Amino acid sequence: MIAILNNLCELDEQLLLTLNGAHCPYADSLMWLLADKLSWIPMIAVLLWVMWRRGWKQALLMLAALALTIVLADQLASGLIKPLVHRLRPSHDPAIMNSLHLLNGYRGGMYGFVSSHAANAFGSAVLVALMMRHRAVTWALLAWASAVSYSRIYEGVHFPGDVVCGAAIGAIAAWAVATLYWRLCRSHLRLHDSRVPGWDAKVFSLSVAFNLLILIVVAFFYKIG
Repeated sequence: MIAILNNLCELDEQLLLTLNGAHCPYADSLMWLLADKLSWIPMIAVLLWVMWRRGWKQALLMLAALALTIVLADQLASGLIKPLVHRLRPSHDPAIMNSLHLLNGYRGGMYGFVSSHAANAFGSAVLVALMMRHRAVTWALLAWASAVSYSRIYEGVHFPGDVVCGAAIGAIAAWAVATLYWRLCRSHLRLHDSRVPGWDAKVFSLSVAFNLLILIVVAFFYKIG
């Protein structure tokens, strides 16, 4: 078992060095923007608008579900697993930290397993996808969460394994909260179909794509460091 874990860690390290080593000034700017929460304000604004259109009761329930998912995913990742596992971030690992391409000298906290960014991103993405139950929303949000999570590998502050496991934690938290959300919709709001209308879902999925497009363009002019 120990030998298997060692082999997985070596594979994780090699994959990180390969992905982190494939860098250029434009990608540096783009990945830095992807990891910044403020970069996604347009998408968040449209999400709040879509929620509001469902009526204040369902909107509050959706917001509460989203907040609960983020808190649950973040606490599982940062409050429980990181202190328990004590796996150093690659940017703090003496064996490889000098071989990494770091952005703006950013190294993050001491421990990296599992990635809170990945847990929160996939937790939010899976929850909203489950609440809206629209194919375009699901694909758009999974692409968003994957881009945010990959940026952490590119920045050299997480191993790929940190991100994959963080994403799994977030998805599980989202599924649990979504189950509670559906039950409350049926029992308290008397909603047998809690999905948002197809038009609203399409508008939101387009906002995710448009927000990403904005960052792709801005990255040409945004310089870090």
